[in-house]
Amino acid sequence: MMRISSFFVVLLLSATVTNAQKKVNPQKYAETITAADASKILYVLAGAEMEGRETATYGQKKAAAFIENHFKTLGLLPGNNGSFQMLYPVFRDSLLNSQISVNGTDFQLNTDFQPVLQMSNSATQFYSEVVLVGHGIVDEGWNDYANLDVAGKAVLILDGAPEGYSSKKKGWRAPSGMYGKIGTAMQKGAAAIILESAGFPRREITVLGNMYTKLFSPKQGAAVYNVSSAVAEKIVGQEWSTMNKKAKVAGKTIASEVMLELNKKVQMLNSSNVLGYIDGTDKKDEWLIITGHYDHLGKKGDVIYYGADDDGSGSTGVMEIAEAFAKAKAEGKGPRRNVMFMTVSGEEKGLWGSEYFSEHPVMPLEKVTADLNIDMIGRVDTERKTADTLNYIYVVGDDKLSTELKPLSEAVNKKTGKLTLDYKFNDPNDTEQIYFRSDHYNFARKGVPVIFYYDGMLKADYHKPTDTPDKINYQLLEKRARLVFNTAWEMANRDEMMKRDLELPKMSRQ
Repeated sequence: MMRISSFFVVLLLSATVTNAQKKVNPQKYAETITAADASKILYVLAGAEMEGRETATYGQKKAAAFIENHFKTLGLLPGNNGSFQMLYPVFRDSLLNSQISVNGTDFQLNTDFQPVLQMSNSATQFYSEVVLVGHGIVDEGWNDYANLDVAGKAVLILDGAPEGYSSKKKGWRAPSGMYGKIGTAMQKGAAAIILESAGFPRREITVLGNMYTKLFSPKQGAAVYNVSSAVAEKIVGQEWSTMNKKAKVAGKTIASEVMLELNKKVQMLNSSNVLGYIDGTDKKDEWLIITGHYDHLGKKGDVIYYGADDDGSGSTGVMEIAEAFAKAKAEGKGPRRNVMFMTVSGEEKGLWGSEYFSEHPVMPLEKVTADLNIDMIGRVDTERKTADTLNYIYVVGDDKLSTELKPLSEAVNKKTGKLTLDYKFNDPNDTEQIYFRSDHYNFARKGVPVIFYYDGMLKADYHKPTDTPDKINYQLLEKRARLVFNTAWEMANRDEMMKRDLELPKMSRQ
């Protein structure tokens, strides 16, 4: 018998595995993704017992346990160093009390002021002067902070914008909007931001503030308070009655004794991503990741926001695709690369779960060939008027980061799914900025090629309690999930990882 060196044995085995993989027809496994199975999963995931799956709540944790059990039943391996869940910290403020006093006059919470809890720390601040910065706008050709030093000081910002001011910058961070003004004041170094605001008296401030993930910071931000015109007038004094607040108001320092007090308790919570994977054959150091977010908006009083399409449908797709890969693996026909199936939470709060994973990855991200992200695949876009409404999917991001994404995606679809691939949201001038609004973006910003699958904006039910599982088109969900599976199969078994030869696009500031 001829003796063969171990080096050639490894080459021979590798070639054998590769050739075997090329002969596998994945359609047998794609067909295990069915409308009936998807319906069974989604009626649980978007059922009343999950309470809307809001991040860091009982409902979210129950949903995470359901998905983890599904992954275990399939025989997936735990994706986070022996665990199926990756915990990350979440914080929430609980208001204890707050006060404002100006020149000896005490003002009432909700009647005349409200603190912005998430942006403010517990503190009592005393100021002998306040810097009036007009409307607090800094923009092209406009600077309300000109010749003013506000570092470490309290600033008073007038409501709205003056007549004659206009800007090309739109959206929630526009220079004349609340968050634009706050951001500018913080950049200038203000220690307290007092915003004259309309709508006082207001309904009682929610004792529990919004959740957030960034508790620790190298630099503390300013305290932020919305106040009524009565508070602003008390700070400014007699000049208030003669000031033309509809025009540009010159900045100045005003002698005024102001006390600002906030006392809150920070609740320490957590949420989790659910991760399970199938190990590859001959490319065990490389990965493909398939994602979908399983969180939604939770409950408001007794009203449940079920989130069946957003994104119960995508999470269901991930679970069904995982089952198809698991059946292939059980028959000795598993993928060449490792395939990670991950459902993340915190997407509705600001892509928290995927951001945490991207900063604490369980594998080197340069070894991830791509992320296929599924966010809403069970309905029909109510704005779509073409004849293919029951045979389409919006494909987003396949023209970015890698020149190989679109050709692969289209070839797979032509061979298997034959859906209409709509590239509407690839437009750099997309007013909805969809490319930046789901979990794939946290992979893209790290250089990982991504494709995002999406069914469109359902205006009647989007982020409303009426997004329920009975409205899902399960046959359409099946078609779309099979397309993702077939695309994933090709990516998991091709010889080379996807090229990274295009730059990450920048968000357009609308």
